[in-house]
Amino acid sequence: MRLLLLNKPFRCLSQFSDEQGRATLARWVDQKGVYPAGRLDFDSEGLLALTDHGGLQARISDPKYQLAKTYLVQVEGSPSQDALATLCAGVRLKGVLVRATAARCVPEPAGLWPRTPPIRTRKSVPDHWLELVIERGLNRQVRRMTAAAGLPALRLIRTDIGPWSLGSLLPGQWREISRDRMAGDFRNLGWRLS
Repeated sequence: MRLLLLNKPFRCLSQFSDEQGRATLARWVDQKGVYPAGRLDFDSEGLLALTDHGGLQARISDPKYQLAKTYLVQVEGSPSQDALATLCAGVRLKGVLVRATAARCVPEPAGLWPRTPPIRTRKSVPDHWLELVIERGLNRQVRRMTAAAGLPALRLIRTDIGPWSLGSLLPGQWREISRDRMAGDFRNLGWRLS
């Protein structure tokens, strides 16, 4: 069983091929037999897990396992306590109530890599950073949630999936989790995978 953690770059598909010629994981990951466990949108960045084990892939991506995923979101506007409360209380997306298990304002992340192209900025509208934790991942959920709270997302970076963190990986870099580390993580999560 293998588990790779990749910092998926901006404007990269969470798959290994594309008929339209867009950037895919194949540009950065040369390992055979691993597949994404979940997805990140083309215009989102950050932590993506890849594995060769179907059971692990399901545990990471299926919402029924409620594996927390943490995101840094640069939003347009000034987040109020009401907006943060709305994110935690939940918003309806296509008839499904989705919510953050945690939402808070954070300072701009130190050491954040530049994005190419950079986000658009407007002198008359401030931007701020939020940290959101969710346990399910509907299509473009975080972006749609922040928009519903009056805070359009400008940049979205996933930093954590359960016990696994982005750490110091730069866009396009990946590292493999050792079997010993996986075994400990699985015990802590209460998972039994063989």
